[in-house]
Amino acid sequence: MSKTYEVRPEQSVELLKELHILTRDGKMNQDSRRKLKQVYHLFQFIEPLLQAALAEHADLSLVDHGAGKSYLGFILYDLFFKLAAPQGQIWGIETRDELVSRSHALAQRLGFGGMRFLNLSVAESIHSSEIPARVDIVTALHACNTATDDAIRFALARQARFIVLVPCCQAEVAAELRRTKGATLGKSALTEIWRHPIHTREFGSHLTNVLRCLQLEAHGYQVNVTELVGWEHSMKNELIIASYKDAPRQRAALRLQALLAETGLESLADRFFTGEATA
Repeated sequence: MSKTYEVRPEQSVELLKELHILTRDGKMNQDSRRKLKQVYHLFQFIEPLLQAALAEHADLSLVDHGAGKSYLGFILYDLFFKLAAPQGQIWGIETRDELVSRSHALAQRLGFGGMRFLNLSVAESIHSSEIPARVDIVTALHACNTATDDAIRFALARQARFIVLVPCCQAEVAAELRRTKGATLGKSALTEIWRHPIHTREFGSHLTNVLRCLQLEAHGYQVNVTELVGWEHSMKNELIIASYKDAPRQRAALRLQALLAETGLESLADRFFTGEATA
């Protein structure tokens, strides 16, 4: 990966202008150079996954949940799909119709024929017949609250080989911790970790991602958790990358169940379901 973070010869200048990585006159300033650095930083995590999936078949498929303006999808298509995987396709899933329409128009204008955009919630996409039954890579960057969990459900249903998540605001676990706090205070000193309201919120956010990782491991995935350094759009910059390895499942499933019980979150067992984790 080049550390100079200059625009690559094959990149679409029009796209970079649309994403405000280049100024309208095609120049770079300090702000646009920082944005380009962030793009390459994210791409360096996803590119090896794309290459691994492409090595298996040419019709590579990626579904991006909570796509917004499809910033990620356009960058991936421009940097990888356009030349390396012309038979591949990217689906952007977004609930705001105006953003879906805008992305569709931009893809047509750029000649990015392998990009598709669907006006669906993440939960609705799980059962959508417009998306292939099997998907290579699932991404969800800053999909708020339980949308990240729905993206995980989608990935499991579509037998995704790779899952890339940058979780965003997540209130459900914290709300349940708050609701059951009175009943759990007397059971364990560990409840002190989330006794105070600010700690409830912070611990709830952290615990949510711990449970997600265990859920993925309980379905045979190998999970790597790192930091998406310098991603300015959100303070939530935890990056979870899961690769399906058909790994042993039982220990993770038991740990997840035990953690739910110890924190008084048994009511959320369906949210972090583990399926038949017997291997």
